[in-house]
Amino acid sequence: MVPGKLRSRLLTSPSRRLTSRVPTPGDVWVYWQCQRREDVSRVRDMSMGGLLIETPEPKAEGVLTRLNFLVQEGQIRADAVVRHATPGVGLGLKFTALSEQDRPKLAALLTRLRGTLQSREKS
Repeated sequence: MVPGKLRSRLLTSPSRRLTSRVPTPGDVWVYWQCQRREDVSRVRDMSMGGLLIETPEPKAEGVLTRLNFLVQEGQIRADAVVRHATPGVGLGLKFTALSEQDRPKLAALLTRLRGTLQSREKS
């Protein structure tokens, strides 16, 4: 049993994320390069701060990656660092560099994904 004061703090504890993640439908993919390896992975969720990609091969925390999205909003390029890895599931990546040209495209992609999510929830 958790004491009342601690329990209320646990229930109201804010997320460490600065921006909320948006789950993606199965149509968002990213081409990525990491430690001389190139791959294409499905994006499970994303935000302006980072994303979770599906890959069976984990990478160590702190490893740098280069990302290239080709989505209807246009090409989006970003650099990211591995924040966490779950074997057989994927990599949590935090964006470290996103150009001024690509930032509005990423915001537009997230807006589209939020709209898609809301449409599915209403159905």
